[in-house]
Amino acid sequence: MSAAVVTGAGSALPATIEQDAVWDGYFARHYEGVRAARRIFAGSGVRRRHAVASPLDEDLSRWSTGARMERYVQEALPLGKQAVAGALDAAGLAPGDVGLFAVVTCTGYATPGLDIRLASDLGMPPGLQRLLVGHMGCYAAIPGLAAVSDFVTARSRPAVMLCCELTSLHVQPAQDDLEQVVSHALFSDAAAAVVLEPGASRGRRVAGIVARTDPSTADHMTWDVTDLGFRMGLSARVPDVLGRHVGGVVDELLAVAGLRIEDVAGWAVHPGGPRILDVVRDQLGLVEEQLSASRRVLAEHGNCSSATVLLVLEELADVDGPVVAMAFGPGLTLYAALLLPT
Repeated sequence: MSAAVVTGAGSALPATIEQDAVWDGYFARHYEGVRAARRIFAGSGVRRRHAVASPLDEDLSRWSTGARMERYVQEALPLGKQAVAGALDAAGLAPGDVGLFAVVTCTGYATPGLDIRLASDLGMPPGLQRLLVGHMGCYAAIPGLAAVSDFVTARSRPAVMLCCELTSLHVQPAQDDLEQVVSHALFSDAAAAVVLEPGASRGRRVAGIVARTDPSTADHMTWDVTDLGFRMGLSARVPDVLGRHVGGVVDELLAVAGLRIEDVAGWAVHPGGPRILDVVRDQLGLVEEQLSASRRVLAEHGNCSSATVLLVLEELADVDGPVVAMAFGPGLTLYAALLLPT
């Protein structure tokens, strides 16, 4: 059987909003009286991000979940189409070549879903297999990559994975809750897609996937469906928990390929926040430059949930050598993938 190789990538971003402007124009009023709010926004590591629904133009905080889901479909379809078309073009494939189309999202739902609507719009074949990876959160791109890779290897057919997250649709009503302040300071919108092909001679081969879940800390990160959109719960203890597990996960991932941390040429670490990147750096003994791609994505795009690690991989497109992609989310869960040059 031929290994699954990432041969193309594409992304699509909605309108950019500046972090200072969105604080001054909306959240300063939203969190009036919450003394730490300005400090949290300033220390988020985010300079600008993207939103299909900018709070500077419209306030969705009292919208029903139903209204937000309708808006999700309207906004996700053009972004998803642009990202997938870009990935197919980069791989040199036509939509009719695709055997599996996987959509990863935790910020919106509809039936028929994005997978059906986009497949039809792009001209993918009627016998296409489809997969939805839903509500796993920020780490979901990597289990999605694992499932898609298994299909490509077992069926010898190309596949596409799209991560589409529109967090701006889930702005919450004002309340004195620092966890909400943190999530509103970090999260952003993006669509990102990758194409995988069996046995390709160019690109990066998916060489291994490792997962670790610590269910004793399940309450540290949550993503609850409420009558007013989806609400994030985010404990300040998350980086410390990740710090306990990241070394073991990376060692296990690299051992299969006979590699050590020093052999890794690129680190695509999901920038869940500045402190998470600090912990990963310190636990793995990395230097700051090795996390520059993750810091850059956080600064320029914010935390785009599952799409973020794919944006970091795009930043590392020219890196020659082994790449480790890593992301974290509810559970608490840590997922890591090893990508090797073909």
